[in-house]
Amino acid sequence: TIDYEPDALCIESKSLKLYLASFRNEGAFCEALAVRIRDDAAQALELPPSKVHVTLRQKARGGITIVAQT
Repeated sequence: TIDYEPDALCIESKSLKLYLASFRNEGAFCEALAVRIRDDAAQALELPPSKVHVTLRQKARGGITIVAQT
């Protein structure tokens, strides 16, 4: 989940889906990935990172769900 209040810019849904799909085969810790997504979204929206909030739910192999929030 990416929460932000749009200002001059917003993120197109298709671009967002392609961006998120790029992480599919990348090994990364949930917390680090949440911060990276927040920072990338904030940069694309030209907002400070404090104005963008990301909740990442990552289900690892073995069925253990991890939730990280920024």
